[in-house]
Amino acid sequence: MDLKSINDSLIAITGEIDGFMYTYILVILLVFAGVYFTIRTGFVQVRFIKDMFKNIVEKKADTSGKAISSFQAMMVSTASRVGTGNIAGVATAIATGGPGAIFWMWVMSILGSASAFVESTLAQTWKVKNPDGSYRGGPAYYIEQVLHMRWLGVVFAIALILCFAFGFNGLQAYNAASTLGHYFPDYTTNGLTVVAGVFLVVLFAISIFGDSSRLSTIASAIVPVMACVYILLALAVTVLNLGLLPAVFGVIFANAFDFQSIFGGFAGSCVMLGIKRGLFSNEAGMGSAPNAAAAASVSHPVKQGLIQSLSVYIDTLLLCTCSAMLVMVFYVQDPAAATALNGIPLVQMAVNSCFGEMGIGFVTFAIWCFAFSSIIGNYFYAESNFRFITQSKPALFVFRVACLAIVFFGACNSFDLAWNLADIFMGFMAIINLVVIVILGKWAFKLLDDYSAQRKAGKDPVFVAESIPGLPPTECWHVAADELEPSTQGPISEFTDDVVEAVTTPVD
Repeated sequence: MDLKSINDSLIAITGEIDGFMYTYILVILLVFAGVYFTIRTGFVQVRFIKDMFKNIVEKKADTSGKAISSFQAMMVSTASRVGTGNIAGVATAIATGGPGAIFWMWVMSILGSASAFVESTLAQTWKVKNPDGSYRGGPAYYIEQVLHMRWLGVVFAIALILCFAFGFNGLQAYNAASTLGHYFPDYTTNGLTVVAGVFLVVLFAISIFGDSSRLSTIASAIVPVMACVYILLALAVTVLNLGLLPAVFGVIFANAFDFQSIFGGFAGSCVMLGIKRGLFSNEAGMGSAPNAAAAASVSHPVKQGLIQSLSVYIDTLLLCTCSAMLVMVFYVQDPAAATALNGIPLVQMAVNSCFGEMGIGFVTFAIWCFAFSSIIGNYFYAESNFRFITQSKPALFVFRVACLAIVFFGACNSFDLAWNLADIFMGFMAIINLVVIVILGKWAFKLLDDYSAQRKAGKDPVFVAESIPGLPPTECWHVAADELEPSTQGPISEFTDDVVEAVTTPVD
């Protein structure tokens, strides 16, 4: 059996698993959890929008260790979220499921932001403190501490590692390498994918073997600049084609509510692709962002939960919409050309229609920056969960080498297999976390009540674990924030200083 036959067989097998998992399990769980949390929290994702923005600029509650601020924790999670999923993922959803997928991505982001609030609030509540004063946490940690099921925490940690270190990072490498197709049509056969893979592996190796403590800073430094420029590009395309917007939204809504077509092939419908690509992009309810949320030093867990909800909005309602407008303007202008393309090539041609070769060059550069920042952000999550399983340094070294190998393999991978593997690993991880946060959600609701009561009293909410009767034991939160060493430096300036230090410090 040749390599092509093996690849085709893997695509067929993974495609069947992927379709079954999302059609019969995940779509039900995601919608149920989103609606349930939205109702039980009284639409927290809408009621507390003002607090979301206010909490971003809050100073660290404790400077006695190496904990990061709310702002930097959000940037870490955004570094992972705002990757090629916002560009390639949106284009793939439109090309495969139809323009209506955009609408269902919007719907799921609003519902999912409530799930993001719950999982991140739980992660903050049951975070643990490292010897250097920094924090770590996430689903594996609240599963162990609250449910007393370490074995399930280990299963989740393994699922996350498979998803982020292997599935997502392989896909990010593939999407970066695929940008070369515009310049070299035979790039898959002339060895350029190998060159791209080696280049990514070298950059990645420098990051993880040089100093893993600055991973989050390096990743979060790249994203804001590229995201802002990408938004401006999308706005420019939209403004230059204002006359096409009625047609764009007409196509989106017509396709989103074409129920005969949807239920005729649900597994490949706009609803399913909108949910899948939306989950890949914003990660709401998946159990990944809580790993970053737990690292923040705040005075109340709910504050970080609200910030992570805002991060979902930034990811889907802002950045994914920008990508959607880029693609849909091209789709309306030239339907034949648009429907013949998929993934990164579709985005490149969409930008080319307005800005020519210069636009393609920018998209190519942006994809590489987003892919690299996401690879680092994804590894940040994976290593945190690897350390939950074992603290062995030799094992960590082997794990890092395996992560490098996956990035190289991903660059040489095929389109369908790359997406199928990412979807399957993401699905396993999301199923575990969604079930767990539905069970543990009552504690997030109680913390929200505590936060709301203090806000109504005109206080800056401060949490002490003993204030919630019956709350399962926590490692942190037994000292009021005013007894700690609050930061005197603003989070933005602190973040900037950290970025400068991380970039200028020589690699050992």
